[in-house]
Amino acid sequence: MTKSALITGITGQDGSYLAELLLDKGYMVHGLVRRSSSFSTGRIEHLYRDVHENPSLLLHYGDLTDGQALTNLVQEIKPDEIYNLGAQSHVRVSFDQPVYTLMSDGVGALNVLEAARLLKKQKDVRVYQASSSEMYGMVLETPQTEKTPFNPQSPYACAKVYAFYQTINYRRSYDLFACNGILFNHESPRRGETFVTRKITRAATRIKLGLQKKLYLGNIDAKRDWGYAKDYVEAMWLMLQQDKPDDFVIATGKTATIREFLDLVFGHLDLDWNQYVEIDPRYFRPAEVDLLLGDASKAKEKLEWVPPTDLAGLAKIMTDSDLFLAKRELQDRSISTAT
Repeated sequence: MTKSALITGITGQDGSYLAELLLDKGYMVHGLVRRSSSFSTGRIEHLYRDVHENPSLLLHYGDLTDGQALTNLVQEIKPDEIYNLGAQSHVRVSFDQPVYTLMSDGVGALNVLEAARLLKKQKDVRVYQASSSEMYGMVLETPQTEKTPFNPQSPYACAKVYAFYQTINYRRSYDLFACNGILFNHESPRRGETFVTRKITRAATRIKLGLQKKLYLGNIDAKRDWGYAKDYVEAMWLMLQQDKPDDFVIATGKTATIREFLDLVFGHLDLDWNQYVEIDPRYFRPAEVDLLLGDASKAKEKLEWVPPTDLAGLAKIMTDSDLFLAKRELQDRSISTAT
């Protein structure tokens, strides 16, 4: 029997990779997307092309903050699995839009859990909640495990902590199969260009081709545990295939500064980043998280999950992808000038 899954945030980085994974496994995939006057499905357009003759991917308009509409959709499609990846996911933006961040990331998660609780009266359903390493904030111990206390440092992190505990609450109170994946930073060529890793690879490749002169960044001494998003979505799926629901840290177990990521990216392009990078105070957070380092021993033991891509490999994947985009941009400019 074909399994079905609902992915909120399907048009995002993680959602697009997860959709690919589930389609490859033979799932019927439903995606929740917000209505917009412009197309926001760029990351999954290739999936549309692949499934026209065998439509295993369906998109539905909706919003996590509209609990009744979400419940109606879940009752209609009756998914076997729900992956709640939808969120206002930019930490710096959450300081500017704290209420919206709480509604989408916190209340939105509660709406997903409530919809799943009601569906459970009719059939078994499993829920994955996208938690975040940002919940550890000003860390109280290093490395961080599933037992490390949270100490959030942003509206985004506070909203994610709320969603984390609601997921546990629904698991305990209603015997709902619900898991938290505490994912540390995970990047890819599909990462939004306002996030620091993609901002770096996009700028570095444009600088290499003379399309840009400078790159402006905030705190380049912050340390992060960076992995490849394509590797991490497999861990999400594995969590929902276990006999019992549980919470897992998903991380590489290695940390690096933004300076080191700059070294990898600009070095791959034979450039010295010191000549092109300038610090702009506008990009500093009101409250900074200086060090995140995850211990994924539990995931290795119980899920048999180990991330195959290291930071150097990730930097190369992202840089090569953005170099291709930069070359195409340069070519388009040449054609425009010629005409």
